[in-house]
Amino acid sequence: MSMCRAMILPVALAALALPAGMASAAADGAKVYQRCAACHLPTGKGVPGAFPPLQSDVRALAGSPAGRHYLALAVTRGLSGPLTVEGKTYRGMMPAQSGLDDEAVAAVLSHVTATIAGGGDAVKPFTAAEVKAARDSGAGLDAAAVARLQPKLTGK
Repeated sequence: MSMCRAMILPVALAALALPAGMASAAADGAKVYQRCAACHLPTGKGVPGAFPPLQSDVRALAGSPAGRHYLALAVTRGLSGPLTVEGKTYRGMMPAQSGLDDEAVAAVLSHVTATIAGGGDAVKPFTAAEVKAARDSGAGLDAAAVARLQPKLTGK
């Protein structure tokens, strides 16, 4: 394991610890995002070569049913590369965020797409029902299978 990964791993694992109340029905997307920021950074710009940015591609994915389904699966089932984000290939692994209920996943995806990815009001907020449908349909998928579902974006 490289020195960089050895240093990042404890931070990433600490971020996965679910703060009290985070799985509540009143989940705040910005608070839930704090666990994502350990890898993707508070700005969502990611870490080149290690953790992808959560910006233009995420904003584009949130604009289509297939993209929204994929984003919900990425959070609930995880991702294991390779996958291409903003023209760059990532081969890492994002664990499933199993400690989050459907409402918390919807809240964080809405926060990421509207605020971190800069979609604002143009991006329809995610709903708990939408996340539940994706979670249920992807019950048999592992992180690598979810990565293979990544929708192709025009112009990428």
